[in-house]
Amino acid sequence: MHDLSRKPPESLIHLSHRAISDVLLNVKGVDYILLCTADGFEISSVHNKNIYNSSKLAAVSSSIVAMISAFVNEIDLKGCQSITLDAENGKAILNAIPNKNYPMIMVALTSKDILLGQALFFLKKCTEDIISADSHYSN
Repeated sequence: MHDLSRKPPESLIHLSHRAISDVLLNVKGVDYILLCTADGFEISSVHNKNIYNSSKLAAVSSSIVAMISAFVNEIDLKGCQSITLDAENGKAILNAIPNKNYPMIMVALTSKDILLGQALFFLKKCTEDIISADSHYSN
């Protein structure tokens, strides 16, 4: 069962939603951004295309990040917080947001022609903003 104490406060959810909305508005080719808890529950999402099952995507993303974390630990990569999947029809970017109080995962789904450097820059800035906001809470 979902531990309700792990759900971020509404003020953090609101700030995080604004941060992902800014990415969607400022980066051409971003179709969908999902924020979820580290244990796979949806927090917020924004989209230009509403073709995804957010609850299922949150759960699967949490599992993928956990498996990748185990993999990078095994091969001794330090500080890996992002995974980019490149497919024929688009990209998926998964970012761990290692908040001290309310750790999250951000999933961005994009078109295949996106300027990847621009997207990664804005997603990193968004992640930093959420981490900064989280630091004002105690859990």
